[in-house]
Amino acid sequence: MKIKEIRTLSVSELNEKVYLLKEELFHLRRKQAVGQLENGNQISRVRKDIARIYTVLRERELGIK
Repeated sequence: MKIKEIRTLSVSELNEKVYLLKEELFHLRRKQAVGQLENGNQISRVRKDIARIYTVLRERELGIK
């Protein structure tokens, strides 16, 4: 997910997106634990998306454009 896409979403949409990404991260970690995960890069991609969303939420909280 690109930062420009994230910035266009509302706060409620961002919170919903974080919830879905955390759920996806949980399932990816579970797959990795049992050896079913083929591409380990998916975990880092999801973690970075979560961090980007939290960054945008914090920017909005502080009033930074």
